[in-house]
Amino acid sequence: MAVQKSKPTRSKRGMRRSHKKIKIFCLSQDKYSKEMHLRHHMTKTFFYKGKKLLKDKKD
Repeated sequence: MAVQKSKPTRSKRGMRRSHKKIKIFCLSQDKYSKEMHLRHHMTKTFFYKGKKLLKDKKD
C-alpha cells in the first residue's frame, strides 16, 4: 500500500480543489424561437439552430 512521504501543503490542496468552483452557465438565444437555452443544447420547445428536432406530444 502506498504511504505519502510528507503532508500535502495548503497550496497543493487549493490547486486540487480549484476546478470545483460554481460555474456560470453560458446561455444563448435561438434564432427562430427566441428562447434562451444552454449552448449546444436544444430549447424547451425542441428547437436547435433554428430547426425543430422533435415533434410535440399531443394528448
